[in-house]
Amino acid sequence: MATSVRIDEDLKNRVQHIADIRNRSAHWIMREAIQDYVEREEAKERFKREALASWTAYKETGQHLTGEEVQEWLSQWGTDNETTIPKCHK
Repeated sequence: MATSVRIDEDLKNRVQHIADIRNRSAHWIMREAIQDYVEREEAKERFKREALASWTAYKETGQHLTGEEVQEWLSQWGTDNETTIPKCHK
């Protein structure tokens, strides 16, 4: 799919400057920037879906961990006392 994007002269110059510094083409810089943006936006959407699914599961079951329980568990990471994630409860 061939696509064209119109950008103002200032942005075009900025892209070309980065391209020159990196010894890449302006096309390569723009393609990388678009790919990075799309990946960040997809990650945000995944996070939102997971958060909504977690909220739905909580409303249905009441199962949860408190903030203190999670902090205690995380504080053990990387120590000799490291444990598995605590069981959820009502």
